[in-house]
Amino acid sequence: ALPEKKMVFKGLVTNKEDMNKLVLTPLIHYPLLGGSALITFEKAEVAQRIIEVQEHVVELSNGEELEELDRCRVRVQAAPVDILLPSALEIGLTRSSRSILVSGLPSLSIPEEALLDKLELFFSKTKNGGGEVESREFLNDSGEVVLTFVEDGVAELLIMRGCIQVPIGKGKYDLKVSPCVSGDIANLQFQLSRCPRTVLLSGIPDVLGEEPMRDTLEIHFQKASRGGGEVDALAYVPAGRQGLAVFTEDVG
Repeated sequence: ALPEKKMVFKGLVTNKEDMNKLVLTPLIHYPLLGGSALITFEKAEVAQRIIEVQEHVVELSNGEELEELDRCRVRVQAAPVDILLPSALEIGLTRSSRSILVSGLPSLSIPEEALLDKLELFFSKTKNGGGEVESREFLNDSGEVVLTFVEDGVAELLIMRGCIQVPIGKGKYDLKVSPCVSGDIANLQFQLSRCPRTVLLSGIPDVLGEEPMRDTLEIHFQKASRGGGEVDALAYVPAGRQGLAVFTEDVG
C-alpha cells in the first residue's frame, strides 16, 4: 500500500514508454568480517590501482621518524567488492474483493487499538454502508488501515463512495477509502556488479585500537606516492567482531 501524499509537480512529463517502468533503488547489506575494512575513494581509478597491487605494507608508526628496527608494519590484502544487484523484477498484483484501504487518518493522541476499534465500529454498521468486519490491520509503514469484511460486495460499495466522513473522538474526519492491492514477487533476477570506487582490505591484525587503526589506514591509502588518493569513506571492523556495510546508489 502506498500512502497518499500531497505533491507539487515541477518537472517534465516522462516518455509514454517509461510510464509503466518500476525504478529500483538498491540498498545492499554487505557483511564485513573481523580484521577487514572497506575503503571508498573519490575516484574509481585510485581504487583500481590499489586492487591491482593486491598486497600492501602499511606503516603503523603514523609517520613518526623511527629506527628501522622500531618500525612496525602490517601486510593487508586488497580485493574488489562484488555485490548482487537486481536486474529484473516481476510483481503480480491482486486486488482484494473484501478489503478496503482507509487513509487520511488524523494524528490523534489515542492508542492504535482504540483507533482500530472506532473504525471497526463505524464500518461494521449497515447504515454507514458497511458490514461485519472480519479483521483489521494497521500498516505501520504508511499509517493506513486495512479493513476486511466477512461478506463480498461491502468493500466495493465503500470504494465507490471514495471519501467517507467518520467520527473519531470529538471530531469528524474525511477519510479516503481505496481498493486494497497486494503484490507478490513473481520473478526476481540478479546480476553481479563491481563497486567501482570501493576496495575490501583483509588480513588486518588486531594490533591497534579501532580508531588509531582506521586513521592509519586512511593516512596510508590517501597518499599518492603509494598509489592512493582522496578517501571518501572508510569502515574498519577489528578482529573478533563482525560488521554490516550498507551500499546505496552512487549518484556521483
